[in-house]
Amino acid sequence: MKNVVTVKEQLTSGTNRRSFLKISGLTLAATGLILTGCNDDDDRGTTPGSNQLPGIRNGVFDLGGGDFGVLTYAYALEQLEADFYTKVVNGDQFGSIFNSEEQQVLSDLYAHEVIHREFFKAALSGALPNPSSQLLPGLEFNYDGVNFNDRLSVLNTAKTLEDTGVAAYNGAGRLITSGDYLLLAGKIVSVEARHASAIRSLLNPNSKDFAGDDVVSAMNGLDQALAPAQIIDAAGGFFATPFTAQFLT
Repeated sequence: MKNVVTVKEQLTSGTNRRSFLKISGLTLAATGLILTGCNDDDDRGTTPGSNQLPGIRNGVFDLGGGDFGVLTYAYALEQLEADFYTKVVNGDQFGSIFNSEEQQVLSDLYAHEVIHREFFKAALSGALPNPSSQLLPGLEFNYDGVNFNDRLSVLNTAKTLEDTGVAAYNGAGRLITSGDYLLLAGKIVSVEARHASAIRSLLNPNSKDFAGDDVVSAMNGLDQALAPAQIIDAAGGFFATPFTAQFLT
């Protein structure tokens, strides 16, 4: 009798889950070409006034306002996630505290977040009027309390970062005026949500935690959406480099 693999079995299979994450990353990389291919006419009317462009204010970098402010905000968060997973996969104990499936999932997430970070850096470098002074610099991060040699410490931190990332994109969507940028944010947040689900499944396999009611509302079936101020407050402990976001309200 021919074996029949159900959709549920495909989605819960480690091999298919890894393939799913890889496809997500490749799709996003292709998406990047869409934005970089947009001409200036596509985004007219979306640039904030010069008083709200990203840059140094009172000695501290401010993320700015308008679409550039939201993209810079996303760039800051992607720097954090990329830095975190870089430390995870390059840790001395990576191969011993995680099994082969977990190593592959975390490696895929690392690759995705580096793509996200480099994409935002390239997009902002090409779009900002004066990127030499308006592009957010490389940030330093603080991981006090995170033990990179402990499986649960790493996975619980990853869960926090991925859930926060989803809520951040959802909450910032209302501030985006460009249709192209909103489409991009929608594509990226879908990938971040897959990351969050993957991490939750590693922490509690074969459970409903992948879409737990702590992040997906039982009332409306929607994921959390938090304003930039809420996200920065929640994730602020990870950022060793200070910055402000006075125009992202």
